[in-house]
Amino acid sequence: MKHNITALITVAGLSSRMGAFKPLLLYNGKSFLVNIIEKLNPICDKIVIVTGHKASLIETELKSLPQNDKIKTVFNENFKDGMFSSLQVGLNNSLNSDWILYHFIDQPNLPTKFYEDLFSQIDDSFDWIQPQYDQKNGHPILLNKRIISVISSSPKTSNLKILSNQTDIRKKYWLCKHPQILNDVDTVDNYLKLIM
Repeated sequence: MKHNITALITVAGLSSRMGAFKPLLLYNGKSFLVNIIEKLNPICDKIVIVTGHKASLIETELKSLPQNDKIKTVFNENFKDGMFSSLQVGLNNSLNSDWILYHFIDQPNLPTKFYEDLFSQIDDSFDWIQPQYDQKNGHPILLNKRIISVISSSPKTSNLKILSNQTDIRKKYWLCKHPQILNDVDTVDNYLKLIM
């Protein structure tokens, strides 16, 4: 059965600990954002990018890509409220999807094989499919459309960690062979390790 999958990439944050705008940092000669989009474009039905801080720079960066009807940007006017508010805005623009791939910007080095393997884990009896490596939970996460309303109606002060503890959300954890799912590029040191 073919599933309709929307990739949801949040790039609204301030990147304050990094000291540079993270989505536009370079990896293999291309921005983090372009690296991720080029791998997701062939395998996702839609790509929703939630902007906020420096939104105009994101729009300019996207113009460097071939014209693509799959890619849509939405602006989170409350981006200073944190990442969860951007997730809520993105989900409200993904209502026609069967599954949403919630993707951080920190993982420009995930191989295409990872996404193919993750999508092969899709099982409609679950609401949440998350990769694990070395007994640690990573990202990106696949979210079933059934829990869009649960996340959208949660208070702004909530987060995915709080929601993941709800017993009525059926979770599947997938042990994968990709350490990149644990990437967290929040400091210059993290970035230097990534590109070396």
